[in-house]
Amino acid sequence: MNTPSSARTAVRVADEVWIATALLHQEHPDQTDFAVEEIVSRAQKEGIELPLRPGVYVHVVQHCVANRPPNPGRYRMLIETRSGRRRLFRKGDNYHPAREGAKIAPGSADIPGAYSHLLVWYREWSVAAAQSMQEGDPLLALLGSGKRLWSAEHADDYVRRLREGWE
Repeated sequence: MNTPSSARTAVRVADEVWIATALLHQEHPDQTDFAVEEIVSRAQKEGIELPLRPGVYVHVVQHCVANRPPNPGRYRMLIETRSGRRRLFRKGDNYHPAREGAKIAPGSADIPGAYSHLLVWYREWSVAAAQSMQEGDPLLALLGSGKRLWSAEHADDYVRRLREGWE
């Protein structure tokens, strides 16, 4: 989508990468991840910033990838699923600890209005994916199931029972 430069707002490279990846996810819902080259090509095709900035490639490879050490970018917008493959980051994905609190998705003011629907789609996609992952994994399905066991009330009872009969 090539917009006239007068109507265009400067879009950060990381946000451009996120948009291209989100569009790929929408266009190919049967695919779980995409090759680095596919994401770069999709950004080129979309033409948010022309010519394609050289930083797009390095953002897809490193700066936006949550499970890589930051160097120097520390975004958590993508996840490396395997060598040379990426998908959008979602809650529950592992990430490098130095990327804690980093940006996961663009803010609505950071992207052209024509892409704002992607933010709504992303929230729904991310929640649905996290739920299906939890439902499909018996260990993840147990998440939070024992939190009442160690409430202050139960913990005190447990310790009291252990100490019964002590002298």
